[in-house]
Amino acid sequence: MKKVLGALLILTFVVWGGYRIIATIIFDPNCGGNTKRAADANTIPLAQQELQTALNYMEKERLTSGYTSIIYITPDEDIGFWHTNLKASLEELKAVSPNASQLEKSNVLLKLRQTLLDQGKGESITVPPGISVYPSNATVAFMGVFTFILLVVGVIIIFKDLDR
Repeated sequence: MKKVLGALLILTFVVWGGYRIIATIIFDPNCGGNTKRAADANTIPLAQQELQTALNYMEKERLTSGYTSIIYITPDEDIGFWHTNLKASLEELKAVSPNASQLEKSNVLLKLRQTLLDQGKGESITVPPGISVYPSNATVAFMGVFTFILLVVGVIIIFKDLDR
């Protein structure tokens, strides 16, 4: 009976981890992936299409304002700035004349790429951390800590029985 209880306690952490993974899997192709594709686009119309798709998802899911922070606010967690910046980028793409020179078009696409991608450790899209679980960041963080404690208790219960 103790092993079953221990396994159930461990399972709560696995379920929490699964939720985080699923949230990321849903966010990435619907928003993050389109943002990356906009950054990689070789033409203005293609970049517009991908950026518009990402913005449509953001607006549908109400990812337009707020912060992903839980304890204290930092600028990289500002969803409003991120959303406004992407909208401004789309407007810049729309403002490019079809008769613009190839150099002008390339400069706009290069600026878009620099806006959408972070150049830290490798290349990644610029998104507020924890955006995939927004607006439930506090609940998800609390559940992560709580289920981690349950995980530790479950492991102790299972391994304590093995010593006998």
